[in-house]
Amino acid sequence: MLSIERNLQAAERVGKSHNRPRSLAFYGKGGVGKSTVVSNLTAALAHKGRRVLQIGCDPKRDSSRNLIKTFPPTTLMDLLSVGKTDLVPADILMDGGENVECIEVGGPKPGVGCAGRGLGRLFEELETMEIFDRGYDYVFYDVLGDVVCGGFAVPMRDGYAEEVYVVTSGEFMSLYAANNIARGIANYAEQGDIRMGGLIANVKDLAFDRALIEKFAARIGTHVVWYLEWNKIVYEAERRRKTVLRYAPEHAFAQEWLEMADAIEKQAKPHIPHPMSDTELDVFLEELFGIQAED
Repeated sequence: MLSIERNLQAAERVGKSHNRPRSLAFYGKGGVGKSTVVSNLTAALAHKGRRVLQIGCDPKRDSSRNLIKTFPPTTLMDLLSVGKTDLVPADILMDGGENVECIEVGGPKPGVGCAGRGLGRLFEELETMEIFDRGYDYVFYDVLGDVVCGGFAVPMRDGYAEEVYVVTSGEFMSLYAANNIARGIANYAEQGDIRMGGLIANVKDLAFDRALIEKFAARIGTHVVWYLEWNKIVYEAERRRKTVLRYAPEHAFAQEWLEMADAIEKQAKPHIPHPMSDTELDVFLEELFGIQAED
């Protein structure tokens, strides 16, 4: 009954506005560089003249750190915790620079309460304030870790994010998380329009990791949208709370983000992945890493 109700709600949202922005959710193993990827991609699309709303869905409230002018941000959960009611867009929208606005959901103090609950409340507030009708070209959801159940699955489960991109490296646990997220996408795809956009590889050694990730992508029925190889300029920019494009626009790595933005804009129709079971994944990864080691 609950899934039927969610499908009806999603259909109602589509019926209200067929001109809503393109909505993308970014998942991945914790520490894989997801927020770095999202904020730099946001800045690149904004540089191309696109209006972007970036929504940080992590209680650490650090998704927008490299975009907003003041830090730490005021979060939705901060406002709700002090009894703030009748919220308006100005209460939660933060200036992320030209063509960019940001929202941080926030969450309870570590060890207290459920961080995922804030996401359910977020979408209630966004609908009430008609945030999605403010003329954005893109809405990005930067979602905590590799969690695809409970509150953190809301963007894909309830039809707010139409495309899911998984940020991964070539490490075992990162690929394990990517497969787990693909399983969540496949499950929710049966209930609605959520689809997988592809993988974004964020690696330290492209020569070593590329073949691994390509084989993994082919095995689960997806593809790699873009490869990013570690570059010191990212650290230099983040120490100053900036994206690469805004910190060093002439740097070669700044061009990488613009090209990645082009790739996202030209993406083929999103698809339903075919993830492996835990047993299949374990065998596949053991064989994959074994072959790589022998090579």
